[in-house]
Amino acid sequence: MALAGSTVHIACAFSIIEILLVLYRDHLNYPQNKPQANNRDYLILSKGHGVMAQYACMHQLGWLSESNLENYCKDGTDLKGLSDSRIDGLEVTSGTLGHGFSVGVGLALGAKLLGKSQKTYAVVGDGEMNEGAIWEGMLFANHHKLSNFMVIVDANGQQAMGKTHEILGLESLSDKFKSFGFDVLEIDGHNESTLSAAISKLWDMNSHSPKAIVARTVKGKGVSFMEDNNEWHYTRLTDVSYHNAVSELINSK
Repeated sequence: MALAGSTVHIACAFSIIEILLVLYRDHLNYPQNKPQANNRDYLILSKGHGVMAQYACMHQLGWLSESNLENYCKDGTDLKGLSDSRIDGLEVTSGTLGHGFSVGVGLALGAKLLGKSQKTYAVVGDGEMNEGAIWEGMLFANHHKLSNFMVIVDANGQQAMGKTHEILGLESLSDKFKSFGFDVLEIDGHNESTLSAAISKLWDMNSHSPKAIVARTVKGKGVSFMEDNNEWHYTRLTDVSYHNAVSELINSK
């Protein structure tokens, strides 16, 4: 997709791909595999810049065709470079950071008031945690005891203009979530079995608290020249860098 559309944000898609595939494979409920099913769980990609990772999962589910991916970000395509709610399977239009979290909290409250068993997951970036709307949403989620809401932080240590801790230090994120009344786990965000087990463990607590996972990740994970290199937030693939990246990914399996 990144090569076909000559687009940026490939590295932040690599940092969340395991998070998304574990959610889709092991936890999200979509009756009859329909992305708009009435009683579906909600997945909010608040860090909408990583949408290529979600598109890849949606392709595997049969919701997007190969042609959709090949035409990513080209003239006339439906698939844009940020999450767009006009696409079935994308719940929010995001990329303006901090907003998706609050939308997710609202969906969780709605499901609770209606007595439905739907769960809501919001995937946010650690740089995105700078936004005040996130902290207001955390207060709201705890106040309303939204035990059906889980936020997963893609804590890759980078944001648009540099390292997260240099721009606005927020650690310890786990301690902050706990102080806001969340049940919290901190894990390796690239270990699929650890991710899946952590999600299950939080739900199995059966507490009245909202849930949080701080997933420690690497921006550009899997491609050596992209890893923890924030230039790849804005760098476009060439034929050479594309083939080098694919070679590394294949050889790492």
